[in-house]
Amino acid sequence: MLNIPLWKRVVIVGLVALGLLFAMPNAFYSRVEGHNDAVAAIEGGAESPELTAMEGAWPGWLPSSLVNLGLDLRGGAHLLAEVHLEDVYASRIDALWPEVRDALRDQRATVGTIRQQNSAPGELRVRISNPEGIAAAVQAVQALAQPIVSLTGVGERDLAVRSEGADVVVTLSEAEQLATDQRTMQQTLEIIRRRVDEVGTREPTIQRQGNDRVLIQVPGIGSAEELKALIGTTAQLTFHPVVSQTRDGSQDPGGRNVIYPDLEDPELFYILERTPVVTGEELTDAQPSFDQNGLPAVNFRFNVSGARKFGDYTAENIGSPFAIVLDGEVISAPVIRDHIPGGSGIISGNFTVEESTQLAVLLRAGALPAELTFLEERTIGPELGQDSIDAGKIACIVAFAGVLVFMALSYGWFGILANIALILNVGMIFGLLSMIGATLTLPGIAGIVLTIGMAVDANVLIFERIREELKSAKGPARAIELGYERAQSAIVDANITTFLTAVILFVMGSGPVRGFAVTLGLGILTSVFTAIFVTRLMVVIWMERRRPKTIEV
Repeated sequence: MLNIPLWKRVVIVGLVALGLLFAMPNAFYSRVEGHNDAVAAIEGGAESPELTAMEGAWPGWLPSSLVNLGLDLRGGAHLLAEVHLEDVYASRIDALWPEVRDALRDQRATVGTIRQQNSAPGELRVRISNPEGIAAAVQAVQALAQPIVSLTGVGERDLAVRSEGADVVVTLSEAEQLATDQRTMQQTLEIIRRRVDEVGTREPTIQRQGNDRVLIQVPGIGSAEELKALIGTTAQLTFHPVVSQTRDGSQDPGGRNVIYPDLEDPELFYILERTPVVTGEELTDAQPSFDQNGLPAVNFRFNVSGARKFGDYTAENIGSPFAIVLDGEVISAPVIRDHIPGGSGIISGNFTVEESTQLAVLLRAGALPAELTFLEERTIGPELGQDSIDAGKIACIVAFAGVLVFMALSYGWFGILANIALILNVGMIFGLLSMIGATLTLPGIAGIVLTIGMAVDANVLIFERIREELKSAKGPARAIELGYERAQSAIVDANITTFLTAVILFVMGSGPVRGFAVTLGLGILTSVFTAIFVTRLMVVIWMERRRPKTIEV
């Protein structure tokens, strides 16, 4: 057992060296972070002497992965937002009107004339002139229902159709509402993540909480207001036919229309058809640019279906105005001068360069499917983060020093070897965290402190077992061999249960709990490795060099 093969020694030393190599950049955090930022900027096309100097501050052949600092260590913004899921129901039902109208027109001989009525949000109400044909009308609309594509809605249809007198009432079925909620939340999380990633922030935390809430934590960003400006706009771009203009914002637009204010003239209102010709969901690209007058603007381009609808509408409505609406405000209402077949255009308005750039980012990332209401917002300053780092350092140093002194006093030279392995263990933990790009939080530091205390447990088991074997009048080599051999099963069993606990915390938990689970789980792996392999290798090398006749543990 004490005769460790050369290949195994090389593997052990190589793994330790690799872990320390990946941990090394964290000792030069600011320099490596500046190097990484400069490399990203240069790859994006930026050039300047400052960027070149920052890039050269760290050798490119060395690892440059860092342990990301979480919100509680780096400072940043924290938001808790509520998603208005009811808005999605209303949009779905509003967009259904053309299909319902066409389906009932095919039954005109039975149902008579049809007219859309004012109704509650999320409900489409259509009145027919011939009440005797209500059953046929309901059946015609029910034929529009589609099977629900979700595990919870197998066998269900997406529309619920009923009759109330001479009215046909259409709503989303309960199963479709559940499926819509799930899709909406997933889409919201993805769009927020894409918008945050556009500005290059590090390791944001974007998670669903409950049925209709989203937790957003972005380290390193200036304030909660800055984060809200980035993600708080739905950026819902739509193109509507213009019915008329008015100065009376309280005017009833009619059952099939909406009234929106003008972006530049708040006293001017446009009455538009409720159903848009094209929506921002059919955008494929948006880039900041300048219009023919040299003012900031945004170029956009539709996908194939959006380009076709946009082209058909402009061809059929030359000379008519149409409105470009962004989040309930009319940006522009130009008159169609010619057919626009290419599916591209330009949005011009009273923009600054920053506003046009941000609008392009929002449109490119996609429209949020529903409005967000921010229930909680906090800006965590870097001073608080530095306090947390300092407190974590003190806790680690105190725990580390206590363990080192205890092991040295209790086990002498063997305790010193265990202390060396403990130092290597902490270095390997940071190396693994850097390799996987993990985020270190204050609970994560607690996990490291706990690992420091737990790391010596395996060595204590081994050394106590060696003591027992020495009492049986066995030689030093045989006692060490049996000590490692007989303590190994107890070490593995004890650490497997703790590792499984860390896995459960990671899978079931969120935020700080997962940060604690990551450092605890990685710490268990490295502590078992250093106890079973690294300390054994150091003891074997010492025995081969000194060949003692007796040993004291």
